[in-house]
Amino acid sequence: MYDTQPYQAETDGVLVRVRPSYLAGQSDPDEGRWVWAYQVEIVNLTPSPVQLISRRWIITDAHGHVEQVEGPGVVGEQPTIQSGDSYAYASGCPLPTPSGSMVGAYVMVDDLGRTFEVAIPAFSLDTPDARRVLN
Repeated sequence: MYDTQPYQAETDGVLVRVRPSYLAGQSDPDEGRWVWAYQVEIVNLTPSPVQLISRRWIITDAHGHVEQVEGPGVVGEQPTIQSGDSYAYASGCPLPTPSGSMVGAYVMVDDLGRTFEVAIPAFSLDTPDARRVLN
């Protein structure tokens, strides 16, 4: 199904994998709108459960315009991920340019109440005919 390796990063025993894909059917280049979906898998490699509390995204378009998005949970959830389990979700991002990038972090809390940040790897949003610029 996927023709490229996922972007991935591991922080404190939590692995984040991201696979972006261009949505040609939702994009309208003539109107200056390009849309991507991205699938995220969060794997808990720690010996304890962790809960995703919030997220922060930094989205950069091809002109260098930066937008920061922060909020509780992901897709309306604040999932608890048991040791050895994973949580997956999909979301999307429109841009006014045919390429860009995203990077970010999740705030997690472990079963001892320790709060920590988990890196979301930087990933490239490119139309299929564009050169992949990250990874």
